[in-house]
Amino acid sequence: MLYFIVNEKSKSGNAKQIWKDIEEVLKVRNVSYQVFVSEYRGHAGKLAGEICAMDDDDICLVAVGGDGTANEVINGITDFEKVRFGVIPTGSGNDLARGLALSKDPKNGIVHILNAMKKTREDTWCMDLGEVIFGDEKRLFAISSGIGLDALVCKKALKSTIKDILNKIRLGKLTYLVLTVQSLFTMQTADMEIVFDKEESIQKKRMIFTAAMNFKAEGGGVPMAPAASACDGKLSFCEAAGIPKWRTFLCLPFLVAAKHTSIHGFSVTDAKDCTIHLSRPMVVHADGEYCGEVAEVHFRCLPGKLCVLK
Repeated sequence: MLYFIVNEKSKSGNAKQIWKDIEEVLKVRNVSYQVFVSEYRGHAGKLAGEICAMDDDDICLVAVGGDGTANEVINGITDFEKVRFGVIPTGSGNDLARGLALSKDPKNGIVHILNAMKKTREDTWCMDLGEVIFGDEKRLFAISSGIGLDALVCKKALKSTIKDILNKIRLGKLTYLVLTVQSLFTMQTADMEIVFDKEESIQKKRMIFTAAMNFKAEGGGVPMAPAASACDGKLSFCEAAGIPKWRTFLCLPFLVAAKHTSIHGFSVTDAKDCTIHLSRPMVVHADGEYCGEVAEVHFRCLPGKLCVLK
């Protein structure tokens, strides 16, 4: 059965019209489906849990919304063995759709999903998911999770008037760049002890950010880990540490152009898991969703966890 969880408020409310366009395609093709509308933060996850509890062994669950909606839905899935997941992007960043190379046209997107449903589960493409563990809590992520500057930017973006303004003029992806520049010079750094795959620890001073990347890009298309793959059983960890903030600012164009990996102070490491201890608490995010502020965090890859309709 085909199920939709729709966030009509994404893209500053434009998603409601996008859903109407999708419904037109479904009605013309005489497709049976059920639709659930997310009404508040966290609701999409609850709806996903209710759908998973239904007596259905082949749940085709499609999130219509931004990266935050997709993250909520994925975290709400209680049985990945009977769910195939799809997404029709209606957000400002849409990094998940970009990573999956999905169509930007919602009508084309639903047609691709309907065609993918014809495949057996065994023939459906599966991707890795990441998991971030902080304190007594944990959260799955499809795109990225991070601690430091990128997480601070994500936290600000959730309540930013800049984001709403840029969305209205179709420049929503610039939100993260504007907030990055704004946040870089005011944030506090932290000294870091980092351990990859349970090997020897590495000490780093003045950590600005560490991003655990499942796909290449986050923050509206910024290629933090240009060689990252969502089906290699590993996460790509992009770090910036031990360099002055002004130099980090000057390196931002190289980061946007995916030319930062050889610059002193930046590094990218592929690993199955990673543990970070900090000298002071910093903000953590998962797919742009605020998780809290902690001084210790653990990331790990869950290989082939999610079957995707694409």
